[in-house]
Amino acid sequence: MPIFALPNNKRELSSAGLEHLPYKQRVGGSNPSAPTKTHRNVGFIFFSHYVVVLITKNFSFIKFNVLQLHILTDKIWFPPVESASEDGLLAMGGDVKPERLIYAYQQGIFPWYSDSVPLWWHPNPRFILLPQELKVSKSMQQLLKQNKWQFTINKAFEQVIVHCRRIPRKNQDGTWITDDIQQSYIQLHTMGYAHSAEVWEKDELIGGLYGVKMGKVFFGESMFSKKSNASKYAFIKFVQQLIEEGVELIDCQVYTEHLESLGAKMILRQQFMQLLKHLLK
Repeated sequence: MPIFALPNNKRELSSAGLEHLPYKQRVGGSNPSAPTKTHRNVGFIFFSHYVVVLITKNFSFIKFNVLQLHILTDKIWFPPVESASEDGLLAMGGDVKPERLIYAYQQGIFPWYSDSVPLWWHPNPRFILLPQELKVSKSMQQLLKQNKWQFTINKAFEQVIVHCRRIPRKNQDGTWITDDIQQSYIQLHTMGYAHSAEVWEKDELIGGLYGVKMGKVFFGESMFSKKSNASKYAFIKFVQQLIEEGVELIDCQVYTEHLESLGAKMILRQQFMQLLKHLLK
């Protein structure tokens, strides 16, 4: 019998048992096997812990995929990361309270909220940057030398996450940063886990990023730019600071050309998990 609400959770689906949710897909480009943040229309029908996924594209066809997907409750736990789907979807439901987020990052799992339902991901391969392999183009080197922008760390965390939420992105409809996500990461910031980097032009915040730091790992979450190259400026300066702090791995989660140009690359899940085990000690 279909279940149309998450167990121990007040969030409800539509009466038909469907709702449109963002979905990660593997697309072509410079790395055809890379998962990206591109969106499709997706509906879920629940049958216990089995899920029928309804995918539509341009209303020209309908495709059904059936996969075993764990539905989380209030208990803080995750299934083995090896059980994630081909696209990296591991589980859905639960909450995004700081305690669960901390536990998730320790396993290399990250949230991608959709409407009222958290989706939990562990893609394979994984997009990462080894800080010592940071690439800085000649044009960015010139921009950095000009010192026309000011760089700060943790000066305006709340402003950064609000900008990441509100500023439109190419090829993305809406944002995955919900009220719950925003408040939880602000709490993680006050707890010393979440950090931000900011770029200023005089008194205007024009670029920045935020993420979570644990041990010798920084888990990047989102960035924004109001002026050309401002997010790259923030990223480069922040990576240089992280190197000084002894960070040896930056988790970029999923492929983007933007970060590939800065030296990020794909590694297999097994290698990523080995690095986490070593660097989170």
